[in-house]
Amino acid sequence: MSSSTANEASGPGAVEYIQHHLHNNSIGDGGFWVVNLDTLFYSWLLAGVLMYIAWKMGKTMTAETPSGGQNVLEAIVEFVQQQIKDIFPGSNPLIGPLALTIFMWVFLMNTMDLIPVDLLPSLGQLVGIHYMKVVPTTDLSTTFALALSVFALIIYYNIKIKGPIGYLKMFLFHPFGKYLIPVNIIMTAIEEIAKPVSLGLRLFGNMFAGELIFLLIALLGGASLFGLLPQIALGTAWAIFHILVITLQAFIFMLLTIVYLGMAHQDIEEH
Repeated sequence: MSSSTANEASGPGAVEYIQHHLHNNSIGDGGFWVVNLDTLFYSWLLAGVLMYIAWKMGKTMTAETPSGGQNVLEAIVEFVQQQIKDIFPGSNPLIGPLALTIFMWVFLMNTMDLIPVDLLPSLGQLVGIHYMKVVPTTDLSTTFALALSVFALIIYYNIKIKGPIGYLKMFLFHPFGKYLIPVNIIMTAIEEIAKPVSLGLRLFGNMFAGELIFLLIALLGGASLFGLLPQIALGTAWAIFHILVITLQAFIFMLLTIVYLGMAHQDIEEH
């Protein structure tokens, strides 16, 4: 939920406050080659947290007296397995771990949006870090990196399952048959490109919008109690609702990954 250090922000100050919070701590030439250090730090940190939890749970799991954490983990694993059984054709040992990793990692990155918007940036200011975005999925670089990684797997399995010729036939003869090859190429290319674009933009758009609303709520805080109470009420209400958004977006990204990889595992006749 939101915490405000923008008590005096109004008018142009409000715009500057929002722009400051939406600015990454970056290095680079300001053009294409820009590295967002805060995005890398928090995404890798959360990946490390996820790996540590998995390692710790793996060492302590027991069938006789499962802990509460083990029960939660098993419920998540069973949930992901059920989605794969319902959607994915055939069998692939990579899909389960991939889907579980995507769901948990995206969920953890999204959850950073529930940390008060001024807390970590204010701590960063104390050590000389002037810009800090703490939600990796509000950075288009993160969501498209995930989407393009999935897209690379889609292309790989399309070629592996269908063969190079079969994959080429998909572009030539799908969806309108051999008499409209130029149209087929354009339509199939658009269909394939839309997969990573939809994955990346959907996650980014929802998380960016949620972060922006938290920033707008933070601007309600003032020096008086009358400004603070609406901020707390609205911030709490939006945080509770945002828990659903955070979980849903992680689920949708995982689900679409399973769907797209399932399509790649189909023969050209089934496509």
